[in-house]
Amino acid sequence: MQRTHMIIHGIVQGVFFRTNAKKAAESLGLKGYARNMPDGSVEVVAEGSKENIRELIKFCKKGPRAARVDKVDVYIEEASNEFAGFEVRH
Repeated sequence: MQRTHMIIHGIVQGVFFRTNAKKAAESLGLKGYARNMPDGSVEVVAEGSKENIRELIKFCKKGPRAARVDKVDVYIEEASNEFAGFEVRH
């Protein structure tokens, strides 16, 4: 088990980034959350297998069609097993 903490920069709010990140994470069996940040970025925290975390990172570097991802800060951490599922936080 692994955990990733990402901050996605660019045009990532108001383009269904969080919803699509949730769909991608759930399809990969990952748990965690996605939320908008006050500076216009999106934060994604997810836990699961290394392979599936890698796939979610790939998704976040591209984003949904309407998004423009300029930069993704990726941090790999120890999994805490604190999540029951994947949610969009407000």
